[in-house]
Amino acid sequence: MEHRNPLLPDVTSQKFITFGEIMLRLTPPNYEKIRVATSFEASYGGSEANIALALANLGIDSTFFSVVPNNSLGKSAVRMLRSNDVHCTPVILSTPEETPTHRLGTYYLETGYGIRPSKVTYDRKHSAITEYDFSKVDLDSLLTGFNWLHLSGITPALSPSCADFILACIRKAKKLGLTVSFDGNFRSRLWTWDEARDFCTQCLPYVDVLFGIEPYHLWRDEDDHSRGDLKDGVPLQPSYEQQDEIFQAFVRRWPNIKCIARHVRYAHSGSENSLMAYMWYQGHTFESKLFTFNILDRVGGGDAFASGLIYAMMNDYRPMEMVNFAVASSVLKHTIHGDANITDDAKSIRALMNMDYDIKR
Repeated sequence: MEHRNPLLPDVTSQKFITFGEIMLRLTPPNYEKIRVATSFEASYGGSEANIALALANLGIDSTFFSVVPNNSLGKSAVRMLRSNDVHCTPVILSTPEETPTHRLGTYYLETGYGIRPSKVTYDRKHSAITEYDFSKVDLDSLLTGFNWLHLSGITPALSPSCADFILACIRKAKKLGLTVSFDGNFRSRLWTWDEARDFCTQCLPYVDVLFGIEPYHLWRDEDDHSRGDLKDGVPLQPSYEQQDEIFQAFVRRWPNIKCIARHVRYAHSGSENSLMAYMWYQGHTFESKLFTFNILDRVGGGDAFASGLIYAMMNDYRPMEMVNFAVASSVLKHTIHGDANITDDAKSIRALMNMDYDIKR
């Protein structure tokens, strides 16, 4: 019997859109530390942009919406997206009058090696996207014609206007019948845990596909976590039984959620990791294969996992294939320089997915 994804009645005409910040990334070459670096490699990235790039490279009709300054940096970022087949028609090139600071967000990546972990330093305060007045955006025009909207918990942490716009987008998307995916993506450098939890709780009633259940929970109860079916804490490396219990608690409270997925990392060193994942779908929790690999560039691994799962769902993969394809996507990204999982097609991911792994944890 043919497997059909209940979220996507017509998978042949999927059109994906996402909204977020794209940033300039500056990285010292050859694993150098920032304090001794004399040069930096420049590239562009950002969680939502990474997902749009990965899906576009896999052949999905993919659109990215953002606000960037109308200068060489902003135009260069847009040019990079377009060169990877991402549609950027909605991207706003802001003027100094619209965004007074008129800058593109930047982050510095100090790449780890061996026992030394990687380190990220943000310089994104007062970037163009945080200063833009999103009340000027016509959401019906922006979202009409798309089937899938992806959002994350990073963008609302940037400014109150971004947070308000994310909520407006997610509510409008449900009215228009889009599938909505959301990645909690907590960033302690951007906001507090309480702020993240409270905002994400507002989003969950509108979410179909949820990513990013990490060592925290994204909900607030009336009795502040006193309910017995919603326990404090999510283990970094849960057992199947622990993860299944957590998934079940989520879907009991938010029955609108059709799929929940998280990847689990085992860090042997800064250069070697193992990765697997759990996914709740159609009433069952699935456990992926475990992959062990060397790391060239870890940034964007979670985004590659999300894009892999979205692609697999759009293409009617069976549940075990969905979760294994998502993990393989993330593993492959760790071998690619830059933020995004730039692959020629899905064949390389499927080939990795189908490799035999017999690795003990």
